[in-house]
Amino acid sequence: MAEQPRKIKKYRKPLNLNIGMLIFGAIFIYVIICVILYFQTDHIVRYEVTEGSLATNNIYRGVAIRTEEVVSTDTAGYVNFYAREGERVAKGDTVYIVDETGRLTEELEDASLGENTLSDQELSEFRNEIVNFMHGYDDKNYESTYDFKYSLKNTVLKLANVNMLQSIENENNGSAANIVNFCYAPTTGIVAYWTDGYENLTVEGVTQEVFDNKNYEKKQMLGNELMAVGDPVYKLSTEENWSVVIPIDAERGAEIQQEDYVKVRFLKNQYESWGQAKLFTGSDGNTFLSLTFTNSMVTFVSDRFLDIELILNDETGLKIPNSSIVEKEFFLIDEDFVTTNENTGTQGVIRQCYRDNGDISSEFVETGVYSYDENEGMYYMDTSVLKAGDVLYKTDSQETYTVSKRATLIGVYNVNKGYADFKQINILYQNDEYSIVKANTTYGLNVYDYIVLDGSSVSDDQIITNIKKTDTGRTDIPTDSVEPGVSDNIPESTEPLPAETGEEPMQETTQEATQESQTPES
Repeated sequence: MAEQPRKIKKYRKPLNLNIGMLIFGAIFIYVIICVILYFQTDHIVRYEVTEGSLATNNIYRGVAIRTEEVVSTDTAGYVNFYAREGERVAKGDTVYIVDETGRLTEELEDASLGENTLSDQELSEFRNEIVNFMHGYDDKNYESTYDFKYSLKNTVLKLANVNMLQSIENENNGSAANIVNFCYAPTTGIVAYWTDGYENLTVEGVTQEVFDNKNYEKKQMLGNELMAVGDPVYKLSTEENWSVVIPIDAERGAEIQQEDYVKVRFLKNQYESWGQAKLFTGSDGNTFLSLTFTNSMVTFVSDRFLDIELILNDETGLKIPNSSIVEKEFFLIDEDFVTTNENTGTQGVIRQCYRDNGDISSEFVETGVYSYDENEGMYYMDTSVLKAGDVLYKTDSQETYTVSKRATLIGVYNVNKGYADFKQINILYQNDEYSIVKANTTYGLNVYDYIVLDGSSVSDDQIITNIKKTDTGRTDIPTDSVEPGVSDNIPESTEPLPAETGEEPMQETTQEATQESQTPES
């Protein structure tokens, strides 16, 4: 009988569970659950309070307004400048010379003048022009390079003309007077060899169109050029008083005008001067601020537009983000009805209560004090402890006070102790991103306190567990500077909360009471 084939079955080992695998599996599941919960939970970001100030945008581009008189030539010919641009000339001083025939150039070429050297004063003129250009150079205003080029060229021609004319006079016994016409200043002033059509512009006549560079054209007068009768050859700034007019927001301009005189830094050469501020509305309806100076006009005689910085007294204090600021409502309690517990030293009130048998009695209720108004003699107390209609007693008296008046305070939530604790703030200055608040107030913040970055994300006395740490307060981010817009990125820190380390947070208090504008509600 044939032998039947045997069926071979693969032996399966039984699952061998040991204690190690169970522990590993439990840990793995726990980690997965924690990761899921982490991403599903809203995290509270804290912010460390630091001292600082707000870097506001105090840089403006203004137009220079001077008393200017354009002088035209009354003789046709080749004009060569004798006075340097920016030089003060008296009435009757030689400003330029006119060569009607062109013989001056030939005389200068034929004259054997030898080697000409520059004096220390002449070299100083070159140094001053070069240094001023270096300090004021800006890639955005590259056209100033051409102004510098023309100014330097005119200085060279002026020095060359003076030296050569003197040499010709000495060699030819005054023959230079026969080939050129000497032209003299009609009045005293500062010489400038350019025009732009704004010579008759007044402070009140400034409009926004003046600042449109597309329509602006500056014509530079060059030496040794042929000019016709009546062509502008130079201009004189006849008064030392001058003004810079800047476009400005009406509210900001009103604040600056209250200071009367404002310190101004000219970015071209970092020169500083005091200008008298006056706010006005132009004929086009725009608001402008004029700054009038009594000096330094000669320094900027070659400029029509100037970049300036207003040096103002910026407020300094504790710097906090505006997102942290919240409003909270409180009861107003008369100071005569607030007492201190002798045993614990805490503040509170004596409230009317009823015993089990219905008899009227009183009890001491500890309640947090969040602010004190010295003018009204009122304390701001938490609405979670007291209720409207509660009757309070004055210490050692039967006089009563019914809780009813309410008012709001602005503040932030402090998380030093691991829960959201409201702290009043007194804002000194504020912009779109940050606020500067008063430091070391009795019921307020102190430097290095931790607050909630988004005040709307927590509630009163909420226990803070999911904290995302940040040291934004350590970074002095300039806000509302030359260009608006500041990055909202918040770098992270690894510093633990005081509650995590078991250390008590450092807080400093003073006896100075904060005052703030509040509107009580009856």
